[in-house]
This record gives sequence, C-alpha cells and structure tokens, in this order.
Amino acid sequence: MPLVANPIADFPGKLRILFEPHRYKILYGGRGSGKSWGMARALVIQGAQRTMRILCARETQKSIADSVHKLLADQIEELGLQEHYRVEKARIIGANGTEFTFAGLSHDINSIKSLENYDVCFVEEAHSVRKNSWDKLIPTLRKNGSEIWASMNPELESDDSYQRFIVNPPPNAAVVKVNWRDNPWFPPVLREEMEHLRAQNEDEYLHVYEGHCISNLKSAVYAKQLRQVDAEERITRVPYDATRPVQTYWDLGIDDSTTIWFVQVFPFEFRLIDYVEGSGEGLPYYLQQLQQRAYIYGTDHLPHDGRARELGTGKSIEELMRKAGRRVTIVPRLSVADGINAARTVFGQCWFDREKCSDGIQALRHYTYGEKEELGVKTKEPVHNWASHAADAFRYFAVGVRPQKPKEIERPRQRPVHSPWS
Repeated sequence: MPLVANPIADFPGKLRILFEPHRYKILYGGRGSGKSWGMARALVIQGAQRTMRILCARETQKSIADSVHKLLADQIEELGLQEHYRVEKARIIGANGTEFTFAGLSHDINSIKSLENYDVCFVEEAHSVRKNSWDKLIPTLRKNGSEIWASMNPELESDDSYQRFIVNPPPNAAVVKVNWRDNPWFPPVLREEMEHLRAQNEDEYLHVYEGHCISNLKSAVYAKQLRQVDAEERITRVPYDATRPVQTYWDLGIDDSTTIWFVQVFPFEFRLIDYVEGSGEGLPYYLQQLQQRAYIYGTDHLPHDGRARELGTGKSIEELMRKAGRRVTIVPRLSVADGINAARTVFGQCWFDREKCSDGIQALRHYTYGEKEELGVKTKEPVHNWASHAADAFRYFAVGVRPQKPKEIERPRQRPVHSPWS
C-alpha cells in the first residue's frame, strides 16, 4: 500500500507536470501561486515512494534557515509522514534511504561531491541563479533520468535563468507559468494585499503577482547607466586584443566572494572582456584563473585591504601577489558614495563581453540601495548581498582609472552597432 494514496489528486492542474518525466521542470510566475509548495510536496511524496537523492539548492545559502528545509518539514507533517522521514538539523532522511541535502550554489558548487548520483536538484528562487552556477551544475547532474526542478519569480528579462529556461528553453523542458489564480487555496489575506497593490501600483502588481519582468529593479544603483548601455548595445562580443595589456580589478572576500574584472584600456573606451568570481578559495585559485586565461597582463589593482596582513602567513595579499610575479597597485581609498559617482562617470565608455561578463553584468543590474536608520535619521546605502561584490570590484575599477575626455584624444569612428569587433 503506498504511503500517500493518489498523490496527485490535490495538486492544481498546472502542477501535475511534477509527476511526469522531464529533464527540466520549470515553474515561474507571481506570488501566491504555490510553486514552491507544490515542488516541495511532490518531492516529499516521490521520496517516500522510492529511494531518491535530492539536492535542494539556491544561489546563496549562508545557513540552513535560508533553504527550503522548513518548507519540506512542514509538508512531511501535513502529509502525515513523520514516521517515514527523520528531520535533522541539516538533512532530511527517509526510512527507505531517501536523502534531502541543502547547498548554496555560489559557495558550494565546487565542493559538492558525487552530484552525478543525485536524482533531482530542486533550485528555489532560481531567478537569482547566475550563468556560472548553471554552467557548472547542469552537466554535473548526469545520472540517467535525473531532473532539475526550478521555481522562480522573474525579475529582469536579461537574467540568465529567464533567458535559459523561459526565452530559450532546453530540450525536454516542461516550462509552466503559474499565478495566484491557478492556486485554489490562494489565501484571503494575500488576496486583500494583492488587490491593494493593484489599486496603488499596477506595474508593481503585474511584477509581484502576475510574474511579469521589470525593466529595472527598484532602487537600482546603476539603472540609468545600464539603460544607456543597453540602448547603445554595448553588451556584445568583446574579443581580447593581444596588442594591449589586460588590467585586473579586484574585490577581496574572506567570508564573502572574491571578484575580478578584466579590462583593456583603449582610446576613449574601456573593454571589459572577462570576469571571475569565487567563494571559499585561497589566492592560489585566483592566480590559477588568471594564468589559465593566457592574457598578457598589465597591473592587478587591489582595494585597500590588499595591504592587510593575513594571520596565517603574516603577509598581505599584495605581498603574496608580488612574490608570485604579479605587478600590483592599491586603488585609492574613497567613500562608497564617491566610488559610485566614479563608476557612473566611466559607464559611458564601457563595453562588456556578453558571455564572459554575464555574471558580473547581472550583479551590476541587481546592485540596489536599501534604507538604513541610525539615531532616527534615514539614509540610503547600497545593500550588501551577492551582487555587491562584483559592484565593489567595478567601483575600484572606476576609481583606479581616469575617464578620458573628448578634448584629450580624437574619438574613434563609430563602430557598427551589432558586431563592433568582428
């Protein structure tokens, strides 16, 4: 006798694809649609019926509280499967050997072992997952019949997840848009909030509850500059030019991510040809990343904390890089506000490689202001999150270079719009 009788009976029609065989199962739409609820419930049911290894992931997970652990535990209780599942602090184990584990892709993707033996990877808040994470995750999950489940509330149409699964879905992908009206259990309290938002701000309502993309995130730091970049089609193919040295600009992370922009300086323009981001890696990893790219390098530009001495070695990052044969300088130390102003100044001269700088560009689009209050005074400051590391490195780039003025040099001829360096 099955642990759950007629398991799909109480699933809304659009969610029944979760019980069909597909390599990709993508649910996207607005708030209150039951996307995450349905995926968690379906996985709990299927994990009770057969032995499965299930990875529950999101782009950033600093603690188990950031994961779907609680959602799965609630579904286990609602389905009366407490005797079948043992809910541990960081895992959920089934009596039949089914196992749920949890990870943050941006921090753990290089350390997840034996991922090829997983049956399902359930990615929550998939709209924030970036190109580098997907490029590593997808080919690693290669067990025959394995599936990737993703739930997302779309934000920017340019986000990699939206382009990858909704605009250009891969083969054997079940892509379904679900919204509040598809949820027969849509709660009255949420309906009241939805109607109030619709009356106050139609555009915000369409984004939050109907799953529409937005042109720019609210309070985006570089919204105006990126609109101009898009309008002038300066995110394109930007090849490496071996006649010019590549300058690197770093943001150093200890508990957070380390990010590097690769820049070539030309008359009246800056070509951002590459981008690297990593977490939990030491300096040798990043030096290896530089070496693998086989560029001809100029100077590595570090923030002021590049001079801080590490406890383990007694040497600074600056000293260790010089010892490795790198040419290093420290970027002048400015306030964040002054650095942002410098970045806004250089944006008009920047060209970005669409593929290699994809994750960095996505971070710049998601770099937003938040409100902070101290002693009764409210101020706006950039939010410190996954997007801030790439934005900080870009800010150091802006501070470390001097924008060139039209009077100083002759501006080059206008390039063709679509393929400027082909």
